[in-house]
Amino acid sequence: MAWEEWDRLKASAAERGSTGMRLNGLPEDERPGKAGVGDLKVTHTNLAAVGDHAFKLYQRLWPEARQAVIPGTERAAANLSSQDFVLGGALQQVADRWEKQLRSLMDACAHISNHMDFSQKTHQGDDGWIQRSMSSIATLDQGFDDDHAPKGAPNGVYARKDGDNGGASS
Repeated sequence: MAWEEWDRLKASAAERGSTGMRLNGLPEDERPGKAGVGDLKVTHTNLAAVGDHAFKLYQRLWPEARQAVIPGTERAAANLSSQDFVLGGALQQVADRWEKQLRSLMDACAHISNHMDFSQKTHQGDDGWIQRSMSSIATLDQGFDDDHAPKGAPNGVYARKDGDNGGASS
């Protein structure tokens, strides 16, 4: 930033009555958690859709981009080369480069598709772990709640399903 620009920005702030400096901050109404601003949300549907599009593109690339272009180009290159045209070699080089780029694009599509599948499975596992952790915290919290059982009586929150209360006498 040039000094002239800095001076202009300071003068502009002074005109607005705001001479304080704010570094790496957002105005209060734009901070995350305020009415959905800044919240990142990725659903399994979003991940699946991206992965599905990448997979479909991968499936279409070879027959549509390679088979439709390269065989004819290679035949033309061979024909021109057999007639001693230098253009034949150049055309073959274009065909080779096209195929190399096509394979790179197909690899990228496969990588994206596989990564979206992996991400979806990972997030599902994380969601399950968080849910299990939160539900066990709620159960633990109930265990410390004095209102769940009279003084000296076992807390029913921890009662076993078979009716055994864990060895506590009633």
